[in-house]
Amino acid sequence: MIGTVFRSEDVPSPDRFDFWREILGRTRSSDMASAHAGDFWAELRVMELGPVTVTPLSFLPTRFRRGPRTAHAGDPGVYHLSLLLDGGLTLEHAGREATFGPGDVHLADSARPYDLKSAVPTEGGVVRGVGVDFPRALLPLPSRRVREVLGRGLPGREGLGALLTDYLLGLDRQADTLRPCDAPRLGTVVLDLVSALFAQALDDEGVLPQESRRRVTGAAVRDFIRRNLHDPELTPPAIAAAHHISLSYLHRVFQEQTPGESGETVAAWIRARRMEAARRDLADPALRATPIHVIGARWGFPRASDFTRAYRAHHGAPPGEHRPGTPPRR
Repeated sequence: MIGTVFRSEDVPSPDRFDFWREILGRTRSSDMASAHAGDFWAELRVMELGPVTVTPLSFLPTRFRRGPRTAHAGDPGVYHLSLLLDGGLTLEHAGREATFGPGDVHLADSARPYDLKSAVPTEGGVVRGVGVDFPRALLPLPSRRVREVLGRGLPGREGLGALLTDYLLGLDRQADTLRPCDAPRLGTVVLDLVSALFAQALDDEGVLPQESRRRVTGAAVRDFIRRNLHDPELTPPAIAAAHHISLSYLHRVFQEQTPGESGETVAAWIRARRMEAARRDLADPALRATPIHVIGARWGFPRASDFTRAYRAHHGAPPGEHRPGTPPRR
């Protein structure tokens, strides 16, 4: 398991807001105020991934203010990235004021004052998002260029923004099964994706280290594969063409950057993901009436015989044996 979880209902009502403010203040020190402080509700998970901290959180409308004196006297030297998932936020920072909605990403500098407040359409609406905090020195972009994106909204639902969003949400979903020893590597990938997103926004991708660019390409390839497992034409040449890279570069990057699976080919990784997905569907009672060949086609095997053969080779049993209520072989 990675991360520390806080749920407001686990704390006596009078202490909830102060306790939540203390936890959040460990990475985002600011003056916090809420009209709901007397009966506050919030949930968050703090995941320390090496020098990168990722914090999925949900909370009732709150205002976060970091004044000039606090910013200069107690600067921890970090950037704060925020991905908004639900609700709305208005940010005054670095000479800009902007309102963000679901799917937007914005960046703030702890050395500069900011005023961040909820801007939700309904009274008492919950704000949900993910915070990412990391040392300024780790962002491989000149600080003068980073100033150009402070307080600006960037899309988190397309391109590199969508890749970052999916990765952060995946960390939250898998936090209970991830191991502490995985944390530094996971933090490196987060930082690579954040760096690539802002380098692209500044049209300055060339400033990124080659190793970082390879890791981002590897993450993009794996995401592309997961989203296209249903396609029978999902092959290494098609994947390389979709990412405008050579087939040899695809294999090299993939094998370098596929976590914990060094040496596995692209085709083998695709096959393993398809077999995992097919087994989940076969074991799902809600899909008990769905023919096996339909499940096979759903995961890239239009021919039933090909699916049965691949499934048996991967799982050691035919697909029918993994349906609910199927008696085991004797």
